Amino acid sequence: QVQLVESGGGWVQAGGSLRLSCEASGRTFSRYAMGWFRQAPGKEREFLAAISWFYVEYYSDSVKDRFAISRDDAKNTVYLKMNGLKPEDTAVYYCAARSTWSRRHSVAEYDYWGQGTQVTVSS
Repeated sequence: QVQLVESGGGWVQAGGSLRLSCEASGRTFSRYAMGWFRQAPGKEREFLAAISWFYVEYYSDSVKDRFAISRDDAKNTVYLKMNGLKPEDTAVYYCAARSTWSRRHSVAEYDYWGQGTQVTVSS
């Protein structure tokens, strides 16, 4: 089992930045690929970014120019730096872990999920 706990969400004005963190506990963090998703009210959960255990990054086209994923295996933590935030970025943000790696990053590809952290962007 892997337990994931997100933090760093909050309220920010449009154009601002936030950095989300996700700390993992349980099995060896460095053996998992990590991803970030978000879900807005009434919408499906959306993939944003992922990073493999060998540090390859993969992004959704919708955020690749504004968001950056990184990981610190010594701290068992994955980060999502978000710049140029827009009101449409308002959502609950989730981190997730998977033991495989591919270009497919649907919800079904991930094995473990955090509880989510709310991000609200005001105009």
